Amino acid sequence: MPIALGYIPVSFSFGMLAVQNGIPAWAAIVISMTNLTSAGQFAGMNIISAAGGMWEMAITTFVINLRYMLMSLSLSQKIGKMSLAKRLITAFGITDEVFAVASTTPIAITFPFMLGLIAIPYIGWTLGTVLGAFINNLLPTSLADAMGITLYAMFIAIIIPASRRDKNVLFVLIAAVILSCVLYFALPFISSGWAVIITAVLASAFGATFFPHNEEGEK
Repeated sequence: MPIALGYIPVSFSFGMLAVQNGIPAWAAIVISMTNLTSAGQFAGMNIISAAGGMWEMAITTFVINLRYMLMSLSLSQKIGKMSLAKRLITAFGITDEVFAVASTTPIAITFPFMLGLIAIPYIGWTLGTVLGAFINNLLPTSLADAMGITLYAMFIAIIIPASRRDKNVLFVLIAAVILSCVLYFALPFISSGWAVIITAVLASAFGATFFPHNEEGEK
């Protein structure tokens, strides 16, 4: 329930902004029901509204959602005996918050456990999109405009604590900001989707090169 309640405001913003950018309400709802990724959906929505290409869309969402593959690989070490269909359902529902809860569970992960963990947040994500898509026109203009910054607030809430705990993360974050600014101001002909791809790859390479993760001595 706490995960679901946290998803509603973000998905509400997605539904609202999708409709404002010309995406039909039903399409926004289908996107949320079949993707379940906040950053990927917002990035995809921006590419759609900017009439970006399919390859740009595919690579952008792949890079942004790559972390879910790593999370799923990590959880696979704790999964009990499951059929392929059950594993696919479990993999579909992996999000940052779901992974955090599942990875800290001291017992082997079963399908009923994951189904219970995924179902309510999935409903909350979809419900928020439905509300955002259809209530958008009923909101005061000032409030509707303010809802557009919720995604940025969410990302700030993610990166600030991490950068305060680890200076290496802060340096990588600064590198990403600088690269993003260079691409935006010096190379404006590069679309936003490709800018995200280039920035993510180069900033990650910078961090891996200058701040390698030392697994020895760390448990």
